[in-house]
Parts: sequence; C-alpha cells; structure tokens
Amino acid sequence: MSVFASLVEQLADLLQPLFRGSATAAAIVLFTVLVRLAVHPLSRAAARGQKARMRLAPRVAELRRKYAAKDPERLRRAVLELHAREKVSPLAGCLPSLLQAPAFFLMYQLFSGGGMAGHTLLGAPLGGRWTQALADGGPFGAAGLVYAGLYVIVAAVATYTYRRTRREMAGSELPGARLMPLLSFGTLVTVAVVPLAAGLYVVTSAVWTAGERAYLYRDVYGDGPRDTGRNGRRSARPVTGS
Repeated sequence: MSVFASLVEQLADLLQPLFRGSATAAAIVLFTVLVRLAVHPLSRAAARGQKARMRLAPRVAELRRKYAAKDPERLRRAVLELHAREKVSPLAGCLPSLLQAPAFFLMYQLFSGGGMAGHTLLGAPLGGRWTQALADGGPFGAAGLVYAGLYVIVAAVATYTYRRTRREMAGSELPGARLMPLLSFGTLVTVAVVPLAAGLYVVTSAVWTAGERAYLYRDVYGDGPRDTGRNGRRSARPVTGS
C-alpha cells in the first residue's frame, strides 16, 4: 500500500469517533485539503503569473496587430521576449494541477481496485459509481441521494467558476478562449464516471479551487481593497501583486 493510502487510513482512524461509518469519506476530504494546502504556494505563484499576463495583455494584443498577419514567427518571438523581460511564465498556472494528479489517481486506483472495500458515505459505497447507485436504489435511494448532493455542490461551483472564467477570458485572443469557461462543467462528468472516493476528491478540490481563486484574485475583480487616489475613490486599475 502506498504512503498516501496509509495516510488516508490513519486519518480515517483518527476521525472514526466523529464520523463513524463515514470516517473514510471524511478522511478523503481532509486528505484533499492537505494536498491543496501543500500546493497553495504554487497556486499563489500561478496567480501572480496570471495577473502579470493580464497586465501584459494590451501589449500582446498590440504585437498581434503588428505582426500576426505579416510575420507570425516574429510575433511568436516578440511575445516570448516580452514574457522573458517581464519574468512571466506561460506554464506557471499548470503546475498546481499537475502536482494534484498523483493524489487523484491514488483515489481512483485505491477504490476501483477493491482496496478498503466496505467503506461508505451515508450508505453509498466509496468504490461504487453513479450508474451503480441508480441501478441499486434509483435516484432517491441512499447512494443516489449522496450523488445528488454532490451534483448540487458541483453545479454551484461550476456555475461560479464559469462566470469568473468568462470574465478572465473576456477579450482574450487565445485559441478556444470562448470554450474554456465551459470546462468548469467537466467536473459533473468526472463525478459520474469515477468511483465515489475519487469523486469526493474532485468535488473537494473544485470547492477549494473556487475559494482559493476568489481570494487570490480579489484585487482584480473588485472583491478586495484596491489602490485609492487623492479623492479617496477606489482605483479601477488591478493590483498585479498577490
């Protein structure tokens, strides 16, 4: 058994007095939070990079207008040089997601392979899937209601993320920019096809991501303090630090 799986078991033992039969499910949620806490410094760095790219967007747009039609290769070099001068990495935002992948696959393999069988969340087997829940008791059975609750949470978070991503991508000239906000609803599909244990990881991580982004980008979208001018009014210029 892997170190991560052993950690989940130890957390479940600690939470047993509080959650009893759902202790393993609670351990998965806590494990997810610990993973996201460990990755949070990278998320902060990714947020700083994203804010820097947003700050550079008008300059990149100007380069596109200047070179896109006549010299695409020069455009590519110019954008890379601009990012290098400003110390902005276009891949920084990918690191937090990449580092979470091993934890997700742990949950998938641990329960899809029959490991820790017999553990449940309010009567729903952690190794089961949504289709099995529908076949066993229907949408209003014990397992079906658990999935219904997860879908309500996922739908709310996905809608929030969709609206926020649309604001972030507004005016973007990146390929697929209009479709990118729709990716937030992919979590609904993921929860439907993976074991419930992996689904819990995905849902908890999605909720964390939404809250984390709201905090890290609060100065960009008016959720937090901004610079004030001489007249005391809040400036519309986003702060680029994190």
